[in-house]
Amino acid sequence: MPRVSKESTLSRQWELMKLLPKSLPGKTASEMRAALVTAGYNVTKRTIERDLVDLNAVFPLLCNQSSKPYGWYWEKVAPLTIPGMNLPEAVSLGLLEDLLHQLVPDTFYRVLRNRFDQARKKLTNLSSNQYSNWADIVRYIPPGINFLPPDIPASIMHEVQNSLLQQKQLEIEYRSADASQCKELLVHPLAMVQQGVRSYLLATTFNYDKPVFYALHRMDSAVPTKEKSRRPKGFSLEGFMDQGGAQFGAGKTITLKAKISDSLSSLLKETPLSTDQRIVAKKGVQFLTATVFDSWQLRFWVLSQGSSILVQQPKALKNDIVNQLEETLKSYNGNQLPQ
Repeated sequence: MPRVSKESTLSRQWELMKLLPKSLPGKTASEMRAALVTAGYNVTKRTIERDLVDLNAVFPLLCNQSSKPYGWYWEKVAPLTIPGMNLPEAVSLGLLEDLLHQLVPDTFYRVLRNRFDQARKKLTNLSSNQYSNWADIVRYIPPGINFLPPDIPASIMHEVQNSLLQQKQLEIEYRSADASQCKELLVHPLAMVQQGVRSYLLATTFNYDKPVFYALHRMDSAVPTKEKSRRPKGFSLEGFMDQGGAQFGAGKTITLKAKISDSLSSLLKETPLSTDQRIVAKKGVQFLTATVFDSWQLRFWVLSQGSSILVQQPKALKNDIVNQLEETLKSYNGNQLPQ
């Protein structure tokens, strides 16, 4: 018998044993077939019945013959725990492995690594299953340019994660964005945040209560101390995110008013900027109003839309955009970047 066929049969029977209840009236062959079909196994009721007979010769299974259709279940005196994973678990773990490796501590990842390996084996061995190629036909595409992740030494990732888990202060050597300076800082870790391919440590510094983002790839060293880290009173990561902290702004909201093109209007109607967004057409012109966080990400987005958006309010935002565009135009006209 071909190898794939053997492994598919074993996998199907493994899933079948996990479906068996531990008490009467048991599950019928039809019920278990429906569950297996949902899980992606193309199997008949007759095949399930043959599997149950085969398994009954090896494992303590019982058949409830008091009424038809017969129900199958585990014998009470010999309980058996069936480890393993179903196909949705295998596919999900396969898709999430790379992302989880960046987010969870090494100690956690080592535990999960066996599950990741098991997921890969399951998908490989079930090449004939209709769901087994899900990882080959599904991809997550990040918005915008697909940047390569920055290099983060494993030792720094490990120490940052440990300081968070153990709630210890962290001494770091931190480089500026242009690498012109490197400062020694004592920080109080609060959380790790993944933004696209970049990993950040959210922490307070010295005696300040305002959380600040520190890019892990800009850390030249990270050494936990024996001192317990300090957490600002009332701080929660969820609250921080809800207040726009993850957008790298001051957490203040503004009412954005702008003229927008028809194409941008269509896009924003499908994926709004905010829950109170309004788009009104007046004399053939689309007018946008939305409450958004005032942040550099907002400015980055506005600039990325080019001529599709014309900011009207607030004036401070409009002036920032105009100044940026003027500087950009000067650079293009002079064929050189600003110093």
